[in-house]
Amino acid sequence: MIYLICFLCVHYLWFLSRIYKGLISLNQPNNVYQSAITATIIIPFRNESEKILKSLESIENQSYSINHFEVIYVDDNSEDDSLEKLKTNISKENIRVINLDNSIHDRAHKKQAIEAGIGKSDNEIIVITDADCTHDIEWLNNLLSYFENDTALVSGPVQFSSDGTMFQELQQIEFSSLIIAGAGLIGSGTPTICNSANLAFRKKVFYEVDGYNDNKHLSSGDDEFLMQKIANTTKYNIKFCTNKKTIVKTEPNSSLTSFFEQRKRWASKGVFYKENVLILKLVLIFLFYVLFPSTFIIGLFLNPIYLIMFFSLFIIKGISEYFVMSTGQKIVYGKRKLKYFFLAELVQIPYIIISSLLGLFGNYSWKGRKVER
Repeated sequence: MIYLICFLCVHYLWFLSRIYKGLISLNQPNNVYQSAITATIIIPFRNESEKILKSLESIENQSYSINHFEVIYVDDNSEDDSLEKLKTNISKENIRVINLDNSIHDRAHKKQAIEAGIGKSDNEIIVITDADCTHDIEWLNNLLSYFENDTALVSGPVQFSSDGTMFQELQQIEFSSLIIAGAGLIGSGTPTICNSANLAFRKKVFYEVDGYNDNKHLSSGDDEFLMQKIANTTKYNIKFCTNKKTIVKTEPNSSLTSFFEQRKRWASKGVFYKENVLILKLVLIFLFYVLFPSTFIIGLFLNPIYLIMFFSLFIIKGISEYFVMSTGQKIVYGKRKLKYFFLAELVQIPYIIISSLLGLFGNYSWKGRKVER
């Protein structure tokens, strides 16, 4: 048992060191801003009545030349008035709306919506974002500046907004840790996770790796499966964008139920990663988290030495993660915001275990729809 604890702890510290080294290797692009790049922004949406106009406003205000990009909103069978609101308020000629045919739906709704948008685009770069997000006026300018001839995909930063309440602050820290981990893994040469709220890729490469055709039986993973395929099957580069003007902002979950439904959706795809080594690493990380309740219970009822191990593991984990998070927040977001960090450390342990187990069951609710994995 002690050997297993030491092994899992060393593996987790090695994982954190990979993220840290990757973070400090991230750089601003060397290429000069290329105004000639043409791009299509694809925004799938479903039941976004409260947020769709904020999305439209931030997209219409982009400083990028209107002649070099278009926007395609894809309505995924909304049941509210978001489609009507959107169509009524569009004021720019480079923005259009298409509808997703309900007859093709079974699962992978977002993937089908993105594919529909790509099929209507003639531009070389596809940019994906969500309809509940807002963007800086220079977002598209700076995101596209990361593309060089050998660049296939650029992942950008996403940030939860916060009203200062503890629940939203904790979500902001937890969500930023995922974005920072994804950035560090890209920087270390092992692209693993990203977020489709801020993602851009070459259309020709999307078709070269056969798009979503090998994972359309899975509802989630439109972002990570694509990035991993490009990384594992092509020689193109994948980059993470550290320009602060490319930060895409979105709202946190309003309740614990919606929080766990979202995390269940994200966790449901992990067991279907193509790389067995990657799955093994994720299993080892999960087992590291399982050590905490295990050592605590064993120490409480069987052997007090395990209580010492429990507190030692928690201290090692907390200090190591604080070091990585403080570095990552400065690099990715430009400032450190870790007021509730150590409370988040306590909450994170049961959350990781529970959400991982829930993800194994696969099914979840999303936008008023029961979705099969």
